[in-house]
Amino acid sequence: MSTARKAASKAPTRKAAAKPKTRPLTIQDYLQKILTSRVYDVAIESPLDEARSLSRRLGHQVFLKREDKQPVFSFKLRGAYNKMAHLSRAHLEKGVICASAGNHAQGVAMGARRLGCQATIVMPTTTPQVKIDAVRAFGGDNVQIVLHGESYSDAALHAKELERKRGMTFVHPFDDPDVIAGQGTVAMEILRQHSGPIDAVFVAIGGGGLISGVAAYIKAVRPEIKVIGVQMSDSDAMVRSVKAGKRVTLQDVGLFSDGTAVKLVGEETMRLTQSLVDDFVIVSTDEVCAAIKDIYQDTRSIVEPAGAQGVAAVKQYAERHGGQGKTYIAINCGANMNFDRLRFVAERAEVGEQREALMAVTIPEERGSFKRFCETIGPRSVTEFNYRISDEKQAHVFVGLTTSEKGESRKIVKQFETQGFKTVDLTHDELAKTHIRHMVGGRSSLAEGERLYSFIFPERPGALMTFLTSLPPGWNISLFHYRNQGADYGRILVGLQVPKAETKSIKPFLDKLGYVYVDETRNPVYRLFLR
Repeated sequence: MSTARKAASKAPTRKAAAKPKTRPLTIQDYLQKILTSRVYDVAIESPLDEARSLSRRLGHQVFLKREDKQPVFSFKLRGAYNKMAHLSRAHLEKGVICASAGNHAQGVAMGARRLGCQATIVMPTTTPQVKIDAVRAFGGDNVQIVLHGESYSDAALHAKELERKRGMTFVHPFDDPDVIAGQGTVAMEILRQHSGPIDAVFVAIGGGGLISGVAAYIKAVRPEIKVIGVQMSDSDAMVRSVKAGKRVTLQDVGLFSDGTAVKLVGEETMRLTQSLVDDFVIVSTDEVCAAIKDIYQDTRSIVEPAGAQGVAAVKQYAERHGGQGKTYIAINCGANMNFDRLRFVAERAEVGEQREALMAVTIPEERGSFKRFCETIGPRSVTEFNYRISDEKQAHVFVGLTTSEKGESRKIVKQFETQGFKTVDLTHDELAKTHIRHMVGGRSSLAEGERLYSFIFPERPGALMTFLTSLPPGWNISLFHYRNQGADYGRILVGLQVPKAETKSIKPFLDKLGYVYVDETRNPVYRLFLR
């Protein structure tokens, strides 16, 4: 061994120099990145349309930023392409990879075709065929689709593994400055298209890419405009993270609005949202269904649930803050709606708008009582009426009635009770809306000792049979209701008769199953119609 090598071998090992921390990008940095984004190679400047009917109803001027009109029917094309367009030719030659089951995948596919590079897109095995076909259509021979795992998380882990093995570049759906800048061009267009006063812009939040870009541009150019983030009540990772001051991972997310169903938001998107966003609005599934209908009435277009969150928030915000003559803009961020989900949307829209009241009315089984019941309903339209004789003295009627204003169901209850009819308001009862309205008349004298449970489980092949076959053999199913709602999750209602000796084992068994469940045994609508 040479003297130099010996000396080197005895020298103390030096730690590799730590990479210098890059300074966080400022809103001025983002302003520059947004102004130099390359989105218009593939994206259009989407229209900013006034929602005239909704504006008249609310007493405010409401505009819709029509990102549902993009070539892939979503804003996601902007960020995905901008990221890819800023890659070097050497990186493009090695290819790009992403994990997505929807809009982001379509944006990456179109970008790959335009830039002439290869894209590997990892999608869960549960992805609907219509979305797989759409990705193939946009990407053509430039796209390889890999189906892996049952969830986005599974697909994302596999995509990162392939990235390392093949040396490809991962195109993140939201937590990347170039992606954020691409989405920020939406705000750039809004301020160019409407130079007058704007009171607030409402933006749906999933991982936070869109709202980060929108907020960065608006606060750099017109900081007086409020930026309002919108999240679903069952997918509110960003709101929880901002409140906690750190990223919070959700155990589960609701999948009705699959475009915003994110368990963990991005680091950069949370930093920007926390510092730039003025307020948040939480919306429910019913409110979003009503907003989809509102958008359809004004545009004759059907947006996906994520695309309607902005409008749902505008309505809630306007009611909460009151006043007249404000200017609100909602970003319709996408329109990739599964067609079979429309029946669920139509069913829930009236309740979400509170234009339908659902109630259980008990009337005596005697002459003249039914006529008196109808007279109490008066001129209101009946949307649903379910009744079956089950008792010699009393009848329980499940009735749906149209209403003209929010909160009217309480007035209707008082009117019925004034006439001597005991009434339960079911307008906001999830069990009534999802199951019981389809099952009225199912009482049975054989259902002694029955316990009722509602379950939510992922809507994938074999999930229902897995649930059924997991029940202990000594437990009897006395009631079962399942209805495919066209969503990515299934809801079932089960009546169980369990031997008394095994009663204490019910809860541990259900907890171990891993499905979200609720004990509905004491729910009043169950006791009225099915018990």
